[in-house]
Amino acid sequence: MENRLFVCSSPHLRDSVTTQRIMLDVIIALLPATAAGILFFGLRSALVIIVTVAASVLTEYLMRKGLKREQTISDLSAVVTGLLLALNLPPSIPVWVAIVGAVIATGLIKQLFGGLGQNFMNPALGARVILVVAWARQMTTWTEPFIDAVASATPLSLLDASATATPLGANYWYSYLDLFLGKIPGCIGETSALAILLGFVYLLFRRVITWHIPVIYTGTVAVLTWILGPEGLFTGDPLYHVLAGGLLMGAVFMATDYVTCPMTRKGIVIYAIGCGLLTVLFRLYGNMPEGVSFAIILMNIVTPLIDRYTIPVAFGGEKGVG
Repeated sequence: MENRLFVCSSPHLRDSVTTQRIMLDVIIALLPATAAGILFFGLRSALVIIVTVAASVLTEYLMRKGLKREQTISDLSAVVTGLLLALNLPPSIPVWVAIVGAVIATGLIKQLFGGLGQNFMNPALGARVILVVAWARQMTTWTEPFIDAVASATPLSLLDASATATPLGANYWYSYLDLFLGKIPGCIGETSALAILLGFVYLLFRRVITWHIPVIYTGTVAVLTWILGPEGLFTGDPLYHVLAGGLLMGAVFMATDYVTCPMTRKGIVIYAIGCGLLTVLFRLYGNMPEGVSFAIILMNIVTPLIDRYTIPVAFGGEKGVG
C-alpha cells in the first residue's frame, strides 16, 4: 500500500499564487487611475510615472546587488512601489524630486529593512510624507486638468478654507461629478474616483484584497465628517470628503498592503477605523487639508501592537504571551 503519510515542515497548506502574480494584478488595477492621470494632466504626468517606476526598479536592483542578496526585481514589487508613488505625486513635480522619492521608498524604507515583507510602513506613502516635509512647495503645486495652468487649491483646500460653505456644497468650486470623474486638481492618480473604483472591483474579483479595510476606512471618514460638520453636529458633507483628496486611493491601494496591515479580522477592523479616525482629525483640525498618508503610516506603525493583542493564543500556549 502506498504510504500517504509525509512529514514536512510548515506551511502545510500552500497556494499557487505568487508574489509576481499579485503584483501584476495590482499593476492592472492601477491602470485606470494611471490612464485617467495622463488624460487629465497630459504627457508631463506620463513622464513622472515612467521616471519614478524606472528609478524604483533601478534602486532595487542596485541595492540587492550591493547588499549581495538575491535579485527580486522580477517579482514586480519595485514596479508597484514606483507606480504607487508616482500616482501620489503632483503632475508638476520636478523629475529629480520624483527620483529622490523612488530612492527613499525602495532603497531606504523597503530594502534597508530587508526587502519585501520586512518594511514596517508602506514604502510609497513613507516616501510621499518625506517629500511633503522636505519639499512642501513642489509637493503642493497643483495643475488644472486639461490645461497647463497652476491651480490655486485642491477641493479639500477649498473645503478647509470655506467656513461659510453649506453641507450641500453650494459654495464649493467643484461638483460631485467633477470629483467622481477626476476633473479636479490633485495628485496624478488620486483625482478620479471612477478609475480607482474600477481598480477596486478588479482586485476584489481577483481576490487580491477583501472589502473590509477600504469600506470600513471610507465609511468611518464619511460618518465622522458628517457628524463633525462646519456648522455644528451633523452638518458635514461626507460625500465630498470621500470623493475629494486621496482617501479612495489610500483606502484601496495603500491601507490594504499585506505587509503593513493586521492579520486578523478583529485587527483589520481596529486598523481601518483607526485610519479613518486619524484621517478625519488631520483633515478637520490639522494644518494641512489632507491626512490620508499620515493616518495610514501611523496605523502601519501600530499594526504589530494590534496583531499582538488580536491574534488568538495557539493551542496549548499561555494567555498573554506574544
